[in-house]
Amino acid sequence: MRLIHLFGTALTASSLLAVQPGLAKAPPEEAARLTQDLTPVGAEKAGNKAGTIPEWTPMSQSGPLKDFWPTNPKIDAEKPVFTITAANMAQYAENLTAGHSELLKRYPDSYKINVYPTHRNATFPQEILDATVANATTAILEGVDFPSGATLGIPFPIPQSGAEAIWNHKLKYRGTTARRYNNQMIVQLDGSFTLTKIVEDVNFYYGNLTLDPPVELKPGIPLIKYVSETLSPPRLAGTFIVAHEKAGTGPEGRAAWLYAPALKRIRRAPAVCCDNPYEGTDGHQFYDQVDMFNGVLERFTWKLVGKREMFMPYNSHRIAGNTIKYDDIAHPQHVNPELPRFELHRAWVVEAENKSDLRHTFKKIVFYIDEDSWSIFARDNYDHQGELMQLQEGHLISASNVLTTTSVPEVVYHFDSGRYFVTAMANEDKPTDASLEFDDAYFEATSVQRRAAK
Repeated sequence: MRLIHLFGTALTASSLLAVQPGLAKAPPEEAARLTQDLTPVGAEKAGNKAGTIPEWTPMSQSGPLKDFWPTNPKIDAEKPVFTITAANMAQYAENLTAGHSELLKRYPDSYKINVYPTHRNATFPQEILDATVANATTAILEGVDFPSGATLGIPFPIPQSGAEAIWNHKLKYRGTTARRYNNQMIVQLDGSFTLTKIVEDVNFYYGNLTLDPPVELKPGIPLIKYVSETLSPPRLAGTFIVAHEKAGTGPEGRAAWLYAPALKRIRRAPAVCCDNPYEGTDGHQFYDQVDMFNGVLERFTWKLVGKREMFMPYNSHRIAGNTIKYDDIAHPQHVNPELPRFELHRAWVVEAENKSDLRHTFKKIVFYIDEDSWSIFARDNYDHQGELMQLQEGHLISASNVLTTTSVPEVVYHFDSGRYFVTAMANEDKPTDASLEFDDAYFEATSVQRRAAK
């Protein structure tokens, strides 16, 4: 592979291996670039030399917090610039994930990637941007699971390790609260599917602009509190999952509870972690695959490979919007290729290798992270024989009402079975509601027990 440039400095494979997680902060001279040639979150402001990636032009905040479907009429009216198929994929090999290349090779008669003009509009509120600049010289990461020394913003805008880049995804600003209508489907080889409907409520603590004083990042402080209720199908209806997320490992990092209707009681659920199957997905999604990655990092060693120009699902208003039905999305073997919108952007590449003493189903994971939003948009998951087991892709939308970027929907392609799993769909339901207020008691196991027993 060609040398990959990290902030203008060519790094060889041997020098990359020397970049290890630890207590290093960004050097002051690098941090100063966040107010010069880099954006406040560490992306390159300028476009690329070829002119195929433009300069960063952040969006302005607009739209209500409730009943708002992210859209941009000008972008949504555009037509593809070109299409990548099995016939021409070789010329774009460096810009494709291994998983997308596999889809093109497996399904040459039906799968394709429509590439549209690139728009770099992702951003966060000004307070988050200002805090991110300040965090560059104060935030530290002890080991791989204990970040500290940051407030409000992205903790590591100039990452020194792969683990820091992953924490940027986990801790990016998402708003204050959210109610998400999460519809999921397991799609069979013939395109038929079964649908699961879930409602998820979340309080965000780190990065919350309404808290005074704001939460300072350190082990033990709450990051997220979450509760989900499964509405259908009938065999799963009434299932509740509660999770309290902190920085750390084991029960100190995540405390979780599960209410099963058959038992009529809520109980601690240490299995709500890592590579255990998420309830109701029939093994098609692990807990640490939710939101592309939300697990502990301790089971892997992490390497920051550098940046690549990548085709990624971006400004995905159409496939995420309410004009598209689930029947439109589900096609045999893969998502309907006419719906995704791919754009060329710069991406951070991070490799995770499973430790021999803390086994995970995936031996190796390659993560691809959008430089402008710190959102993971794809990951290649390999088994212990070194074979590509899955492609997981997140279709990114930048929500102007909250000023954040998220992946809607997310797709997990299972190359062993040929089936695929789609999650985070709201097309036939309601968009995420960011206007609600939940008190802390709402997320306590005893409160959920009372709700479930009604």
